[in-house]
Amino acid sequence: MNEFTELRERMVRRQIAARGIEDPLILAAFRVVPRHAFVAEADAEQAYGDHPLPIAAEQTISQPYIVALMIEAAQIAPGDHMLEVGAGSGYAAAVISRIAARVIGIERQPELATLARERIARLGYGNVVIVEGDGTTGWQAEAPYDAILAAASGSHVPPPLVEQLKPGGRLVMPIGDPGAVQQLVKVTKCRDGTLQQSELGPVRFVPLIGQEGWTDG
Repeated sequence: MNEFTELRERMVRRQIAARGIEDPLILAAFRVVPRHAFVAEADAEQAYGDHPLPIAAEQTISQPYIVALMIEAAQIAPGDHMLEVGAGSGYAAAVISRIAARVIGIERQPELATLARERIARLGYGNVVIVEGDGTTGWQAEAPYDAILAAASGSHVPPPLVEQLKPGGRLVMPIGDPGAVQQLVKVTKCRDGTLQQSELGPVRFVPLIGQEGWTDG
């Protein structure tokens, strides 16, 4: 067992399982995806710490537990077709790909989209597609989705994302002002088209920029 494998196992035990996430599919996914491969080489030693890390384009890779919490809340299951808004480094999409059948990761920053696409290809995650675009309007070409995760905070849940959910689909994203403590919410699209929303707890994310989000700058 090499150093990173040991650090990854410790991360799963202490940061994820110890906080109550017990789904064996989620734990197995975090055990096999090399988080250190999704950050700068200078940050590799910190990749399995209990905190976010900076990546390119002044963005961040989320704390491992928060990624796990969002996956659990979205009830991602084998066979699911899902969308991740704000793909960033590509790490969360890679983890999700070990559970879901297909993952579309949309990223508005060209630099991040290119880097994530290269990493995903190099590591062999063939059921992940990284696209460049405004994530607040979703990715209609692959809709509808069983689940959508948004890794950035908006003032509201973007209607296009709700529209692109299948009946029974789940959306998990933070809601709140940039720079403030936000609330992680789960929205379920009922079979009759109505929505059920629940709060999962306080979080801090970068702002969701785009047509249905905040303006850049």
